[in-house]
Amino acid sequence: MKLSREEVLHIAQLARLGVSDEDVERAREQLSNILENFEILQSVDTDDIPPTAQSLVLQNVLREDESCDSFPRKDILANAPQEDEDSFRVRAVLE
Repeated sequence: MKLSREEVLHIAQLARLGVSDEDVERAREQLSNILENFEILQSVDTDDIPPTAQSLVLQNVLREDESCDSFPRKDILANAPQEDEDSFRVRAVLE
């Protein structure tokens, strides 16, 4: 299905896009190509294929939660550009 220049301009207007003449031609070609691909997909016989939400089996790949000790405070504060006693010192962000 080939789109006309007017159809592309109408689509751009619906999307509230300002497009140049060059953009219209490029979009016309690309959108026409996409619609042709959909036409090809519509011709595929899918009568014997059951509907599915996922084509791959989903499985959880997360590890089990395990309690562990935190890092020592002095090791964490060693990376701080500035520290104030046992805390990070940062510039105020609110007035």
